Amino acid sequence: HRPNRVGRIGMFGSDSSTARSMREGKEETPSPRGGVAIADVLTASRIPLAVAFVVSDSTAWRVTFVWLAGITDLVDGYAARTWGSTRLGAFLDPVADKIFTAAAFGVVLVSGALTWWEVVGVLARDLAATVAFLLTVAFRRPASIPARAVGKIVTVGQLGVLLAFLLGSWLLRPLAWGTAAVALFAIADYMRV
Repeated sequence: HRPNRVGRIGMFGSDSSTARSMREGKEETPSPRGGVAIADVLTASRIPLAVAFVVSDSTAWRVTFVWLAGITDLVDGYAARTWGSTRLGAFLDPVADKIFTAAAFGVVLVSGALTWWEVVGVLARDLAATVAFLLTVAFRRPASIPARAVGKIVTVGQLGVLLAFLLGSWLLRPLAWGTAAVALFAIADYMRV
């Protein structure tokens, strides 16, 4: 049985030990023989959380969904390192992250709290990463994007924007603009990698 050497980079921008080991050529925890790992289930749970975020009209529930998505993102990386991961999980992790982020900021956009271009600015780093991923697939040159400190700052900013939206804070627009500025810097930083 060969170890699975697939990296997982979560919505919080954490560069998992799996991804680091993959780049360094180290062996990783083998994937489970049954085909689905605990990490995969945790990752997949973010998709129904995204749907729940959209259909809920309760601020308290939406805040809960954001925190649950964050917790599952942190725990699925640990579960993948401890009990193994699958190729499905490695693929699904960033997809589930993008689905949750798109759903949450779709709600922000539809509410009219931010303009479409402010939402695009807040999500600029994610949009650029998605385009980069699609290009690597199209040219059959898959690559792991290492987490960078500035990317983590963008993620914290995005969470701040979401919480400011959910709590009706006057900080919503300043946080959105600040996050957009850092996101543009993050794109430039990633291009140097």
